[in-house]
Amino acid sequence: MVAATAVPPTTGPPRRTPEAGREASRPHGRRDDGGRDRCWERRSAKEADSGAPEHRDTTEENLHQPRSRTAFRATKLLVGCYLGISVLTLVAIVLLRGDAALVTDAVWVRVVIVVASALLMFVSAVRTARGSRRAYRRLRILSGVMLVAIAVILAVPGAFPLWLKIEQGVCGLVLLGVAALVNGKHLRAVFAVG
Repeated sequence: MVAATAVPPTTGPPRRTPEAGREASRPHGRRDDGGRDRCWERRSAKEADSGAPEHRDTTEENLHQPRSRTAFRATKLLVGCYLGISVLTLVAIVLLRGDAALVTDAVWVRVVIVVASALLMFVSAVRTARGSRRAYRRLRILSGVMLVAIAVILAVPGAFPLWLKIEQGVCGLVLLGVAALVNGKHLRAVFAVG
């Protein structure tokens, strides 16, 4: 007969639970007090899962100022509209691909570039709202570059069909709003180095 032996418990580091991660990641033991901490808890849960803190290039206070939140919300909305218009245009050219007068090779190239840039701008807008200075810089550069590209498309006669020029004009107006917001004094101050 074999005698059963007790296995001693392992003496490794204590297991970290998501709740413990949230508590430990709150600055200075701050308690939940409304909407502001809900965002903090979402980030804290991510930090607990990944084990590394999420990088911020600005302070929580700067991110949660009413003017900042309004600017971030408007930027995400405008960039979302730009992305939506771009995706709908791509769907339209797929449906109209049999008409060589409406959908040229230049149209395909331009629309694919616009959708890719719109997607990158949307991701940058979301990351900017979370406090990433690199995403903010990328958003500023892309909005400016795309505005210049749209101006060239509208100015060059005959290179693109009229319907694409109208669509690009609408996108240009949306991007003008994005450029005004991200290059405005307030957001530049939020992400100022120093």
